[in-house]
Amino acid sequence: MDWTDQGIVLSARKHGETSAIVSLMTQEHGVHAGLVRGGVGKRSRGILQPGNTVQAHWRARLPEHLGAYTCELVYAQAAVLMDHPLRLAGLSAACALVETTLPERESHARVYESLLSLLAAMAGDHWPADYVLWEVEMLRELGFGLDLGCCAATGETENLAYVSPKTGRAVSVAAGEPYKGKLLPLPGFLLAEMESVEDGQVLDGLKLTGYFLERHVYAPHGGEIPPARRRLVERLSRAAG
Repeated sequence: MDWTDQGIVLSARKHGETSAIVSLMTQEHGVHAGLVRGGVGKRSRGILQPGNTVQAHWRARLPEHLGAYTCELVYAQAAVLMDHPLRLAGLSAACALVETTLPERESHARVYESLLSLLAAMAGDHWPADYVLWEVEMLRELGFGLDLGCCAATGETENLAYVSPKTGRAVSVAAGEPYKGKLLPLPGFLLAEMESVEDGQVLDGLKLTGYFLERHVYAPHGGEIPPARRRLVERLSRAAG
């Protein structure tokens, strides 16, 4: 009922006249919400931007209560990306996915570390590919990992070009040829590290991960892919021309 942890701000929503309900992805306590009194004030708004890392102290009278946060800024990731709308869209999409896919108050230390790494990578030029790889890792963490090691039909490990929408397993060019209209494209950078990744491959990767997120994570609970994630795909599509 009283703990201190480091966390990444996922969202901050106004509550009442001056407060905000803030959701953090914390290092040890998972996705955890709390009330920040004065959270809509000028000083707090700068701290509680999605993507920022904070040192948070949470306190409540009972464990099941919402509780109250006090937060101190550790690193202002949002400010670093402020002049890059496309990267901010990626940041927003990642924060929204974490907040809407993970159960609250359940530790997921690997997700915390991977989100921290992804946000740092967004300062570089290859962040869209890093983002897709991060979604692949998220699927694995959620229990729906893709099997891209060999062809589901033949067992071969070369010339893999598709993914079965039913099984999440890779399919080779030859085995998939008769069914390619029903298969999902498998971009090469998901199989091996590449120096450069084309925009079309990134979009294929987002189509692939989005399909399985929708099918396995959101649809069973009557949910949908977060709007922030859809906006990222739209922005990347426009940027690709």
